[in-house]
Amino acid sequence: MKPKILIVDDEERFRNTMRKILEAEGLNAQTVGSAKSALDALSKDSFDVVILDVRMPEMNGVEALKRIRKIDPYIEVIIMTGYASVDTAREIMTTGAFDYLLKPYSTETLLYKIEAAYDRRLSRIHLTRSS
Repeated sequence: MKPKILIVDDEERFRNTMRKILEAEGLNAQTVGSAKSALDALSKDSFDVVILDVRMPEMNGVEALKRIRKIDPYIEVIIMTGYASVDTAREIMTTGAFDYLLKPYSTETLLYKIEAAYDRRLSRIHLTRSS
């Protein structure tokens, strides 16, 4: 089974390009343009992996990540950023992100991280149901 992915980025061209790349790889990807839209989508539908931009208007990716965790603690979130900062990376990881990607990144790197995040989600769900 393939993961269901939600791409969250305020740049329409970027998120649509990413969706097309993932769909060309046989993945099911949907897009939204804001953290608020992402939270709405997650409250109505189930996703396995969220790819979330850290810098967006209204609500940044770190705050969105905290809220996503409340909606679904098993969803895996990969944060994208164009700004390398040790403090931001630390905050992202301690808030519960699976990993982060520094823009620009290769398609291979993105696909690898999605696969690893999906595997982790499945393992966490399986462990919870087994106990």
